[in-house]
Amino acid sequence: VFFFFKQKTAYEMQRGLVGSEMCIRDRDKSIVDTDKVAEYIAGLQNRDNGSFKADEWGETDLRFTYCAVSSLTLLNKIHLIDVNKTCEYILKCCNPDGAFGGVPGAESHAAYTFCAVGALAVLKKLHLINIDMLGQWLIKRQTSEGGFNGRPEKLPDVCYSWWILSSLYTVSYTHLTLPTI
Repeated sequence: VFFFFKQKTAYEMQRGLVGSEMCIRDRDKSIVDTDKVAEYIAGLQNRDNGSFKADEWGETDLRFTYCAVSSLTLLNKIHLIDVNKTCEYILKCCNPDGAFGGVPGAESHAAYTFCAVGALAVLKKLHLINIDMLGQWLIKRQTSEGGFNGRPEKLPDVCYSWWILSSLYTVSYTHLTLPTI
């Protein structure tokens, strides 16, 4: 038996990929049928474009791609998916500013950027993105108040500190000096 739970965050987590990653990470794998879990997650991949659905109803964005890649990696089952298609999908979500939107053509957002960077890091494909351009976009999220916003012209929120600083660290863009405010 595989149990899912709900946890509220900035996005209401649903019974699906987000919950599966947390359960895999926090559960004794000997009591979970990891093959069935991995088959379920791999079955959520859209074979035409490499993205992942959140559940059987089909919502798709980078959150679910990140969770699927992370979950399958934790289970040592990443071979069940088309990794190249997944990377292609992630890169289609990259915007001219170097950051990522939730789906191709969507506005760049710090949370989705974290998901893209995280998935590419797990897949050892960070070399596919322009780290300098991404790093510049990320550090420009710091506002005059000292906090970070998730996208230009928005108010700062503490959650964006996590998304942005984690992304900067993941791509090793820590050599910079932030401007004084």
